[in-house]
Amino acid sequence: MTRSGADLALLLLSAYRLLVDDAVEGLAAQGHPDVRPVHDFAMRAILSGADSASELGRRMSVSKQAAAKTIATLVERGYVVREPDPRDARRKRIEVTPLGLEVMSTGEAIFDELRQAWAAQIGSHQLAEVEGRLATLVGDARIRVDAPGWVADEAAD
Repeated sequence: MTRSGADLALLLLSAYRLLVDDAVEGLAAQGHPDVRPVHDFAMRAILSGADSASELGRRMSVSKQAAAKTIATLVERGYVVREPDPRDARRKRIEVTPLGLEVMSTGEAIFDELRQAWAAQIGSHQLAEVEGRLATLVGDARIRVDAPGWVADEAAD
């Protein structure tokens, strides 16, 4: 069966949404009902050095205002804190809190469980083949969360 390019895009998007929706549901079941994918993306970018709204916006390919809104949400929920920058009193740095790290770790464990379920469904070798082929298509740099432009949707969630 031959599929169109649009079919491929929708198939990949559907696989992504299935994994993410299941992970969000799993996080909610473990006491984190307010976590969204963009929150994880933002916290990963912060951990990799995006310590201001401007830098977070660049890493996520969103406006500084959208990044600031994401930061405000993360601060409100206790996942990050704003601290005075010891090098520049006019500037506030953002850092991931222990709660934020816990949420990220829990999310990673959930994704590992979901991956195991997919491996059980289609076979470990077949899943590894799919992953390898996707990595070949997108390249390693495209799957690094700290790379500029990694995610551009849901930034205001």
